[in-house]
Amino acid sequence: MSDAVKVGFVPFSAAPKGVLVVFSDETLKFGPATRKALGAAVETVKRAATASKFKGKSGSALDILAPEGLKLDRLIVAGTGKKGDLKDEDYIKIGGATIGRLKSNVEAVTIIAELPDGPLQPGQISSIASGIRLRAYRFDRYKTKKKDDDKKLTAQISLAVADVAAARKDFARNDQIVDGVLVARELVNEPPNVLFPAEFARRAAQLRKLGVQVDILDVKAMTKLGMGALLGVSQGSAQDGRMVVMRWNGGKKSDKPVAFIGKGVCFDTGGISIKSAGGMEDMKGDMAGAACVVGLMHALAGRKARVNVVGAIGLVENMPDGNAQRPGDIVTSMSGQTIEIINTDAEGRLVLADVLWYVGQKFKPKFMVDLATLTGAIMVALGTDHAGLFSNNDELSERLTKAGRATGEHVWRMPLGPEYDKQIDSKFADMKNTGGRNGGSITAAQFLQRFVDDIPWAHLDIAGTGMGAPSTDINTSWGSGFGVRLLDQLVADHYEDKR
Repeated sequence: MSDAVKVGFVPFSAAPKGVLVVFSDETLKFGPATRKALGAAVETVKRAATASKFKGKSGSALDILAPEGLKLDRLIVAGTGKKGDLKDEDYIKIGGATIGRLKSNVEAVTIIAELPDGPLQPGQISSIASGIRLRAYRFDRYKTKKKDDDKKLTAQISLAVADVAAARKDFARNDQIVDGVLVARELVNEPPNVLFPAEFARRAAQLRKLGVQVDILDVKAMTKLGMGALLGVSQGSAQDGRMVVMRWNGGKKSDKPVAFIGKGVCFDTGGISIKSAGGMEDMKGDMAGAACVVGLMHALAGRKARVNVVGAIGLVENMPDGNAQRPGDIVTSMSGQTIEIINTDAEGRLVLADVLWYVGQKFKPKFMVDLATLTGAIMVALGTDHAGLFSNNDELSERLTKAGRATGEHVWRMPLGPEYDKQIDSKFADMKNTGGRNGGSITAAQFLQRFVDDIPWAHLDIAGTGMGAPSTDINTSWGSGFGVRLLDQLVADHYEDKR
């Protein structure tokens, strides 16, 4: 994976090339570096703004071709809204929206990182640069004939800043986080005939280049561990399941790790309880939780986070083969608890059950967060703007919610309780794998909670946010990479060694 858009930093004094982008709030004034770059063209901008009724509103833009007196192809004035209204989380959107206004095959773009009241700070500049890279991403490797709208933007983006060294230093961290998001997007976007469990595991193993310890468990190893829940899901597929355990040891040896677990159903037909044909192709993205965990491990290792982290993913296909598990089957999980299979399409929780138990018992982490495209019911409740958050720990929930506000990857806490838990009690086994239609997301989370023991835990249902969510200022890809920035922020804010 390589970027067609390259982002760099130059001093304010550098001569702009190609397309020049400047910022203006609703005062329609410019900072000193912008005025110097525009020269006499400031009057052209004022006339154009009047003619087009441009008032600097957030998200608006004034686009001028070949402005008189400037050796440029285009000048774009991007509106930032009312003075003082910009929040830290808005700058990444500004970067994405700015690059979204450009067409393909632009050789050079200069963006002056300045508002009317002065230069942007390194953190704000870094966010703009991140937004640029995130928005520029496209997944098009399987298109042999591309229309103009399909072509990737190729450009050298130069951010003109007051302090080049400070901007580069700050962006070095964010650059690795963006890489992690793009890794996750790539995995989600791949077709299922390419990205099956063994191939997914092979790609996760590439994290070894960053110093991540990666162990891949095959069917024999998982059978020895007693992972009957996970193996029951995969037994109908010609593609054997895998579990991948990734470890980044960036903290003190004595520190307990933090742990992230991902559902990796590389394709989900529903099994014997087969889904309807309409939209089944989207089930290639039923591994978005596992993709996020791999992307997160890439980000943390890439920026050399001072924390010990375990990332674990269960990788399977859920297929309706003659050997597939049936409704009515009873399987024994690694924990020893037995599960009656009511619906084979409630498979993700079975995969997570064994992986959660394995991680909890082997590593005794400070907390566990799992991510899964688990239920369509969460989309009924929350749409595609929030992931569902379920947790047995108020502090962890509050920290995740705060990280969501900071990154724009929002979560909304949902209830858990004994009245929901009893819905998954079974007449024939310790539990059944679905509690029925009502409260479907909640009973799925209650199921998972039975495999976390007393460890602080949160479950993120990302069915509405991990794939197929509406385009945003920083993402036009089907696979969003949701969760990488959220969880990196959680770790950075609360769990890294600050030495």
